[in-house]
Amino acid sequence: MFMVTEDDATAIRAVFHCDGEFAAAVELRRRFPGIGDNTQARQCARTIAGWTPTPDLPLTVARLRQKKRT
Repeated sequence: MFMVTEDDATAIRAVFHCDGEFAAAVELRRRFPGIGDNTQARQCARTIAGWTPTPDLPLTVARLRQKKRT
């Protein structure tokens, strides 16, 4: 198991779309040297290439109590 940051995912997606699956697998193995199998690296690269970045959620402040009117 490994954790992919958004920067890593963006780089792998860019290589996948520009140069193809094998190049993305090479980039993935460069960033994560613990992946030793090309088949697994290609599968992970395909999975990461299919991800969409998560949208930034707007920050909202919830009022916990209503103000008392005097």
